[in-house]
Amino acid sequence: MTISRSDFLMRMKLDEVTLEVWMVEEWLRPHRSEDDVSFTEADLARARIIHDLQHDLGVNREGIGIILNLLDQLHGLRQALASKVHPAEE
Repeated sequence: MTISRSDFLMRMKLDEVTLEVWMVEEWLRPHRSEDDVSFTEADLARARIIHDLQHDLGVNREGIGIILNLLDQLHGLRQALASKVHPAEE
């Protein structure tokens, strides 16, 4: 299921400027089309993490980038491990 930009902003209670900053920083990488961008539930979850890091924990921009990179690496390692434990049946 895709989420429109306006729905994403409403659900996250974000303004356009903040969303643009997050996309420029590549903290969020939505699907881009000629007209606009669309988001997924995973993008919403990531945005909640970004919000919590900034507002609840006071993490600065550089720290958020590092934390998100580590989370991405962890996720990738979990996927790799899962594929080793449960290889796709051929």
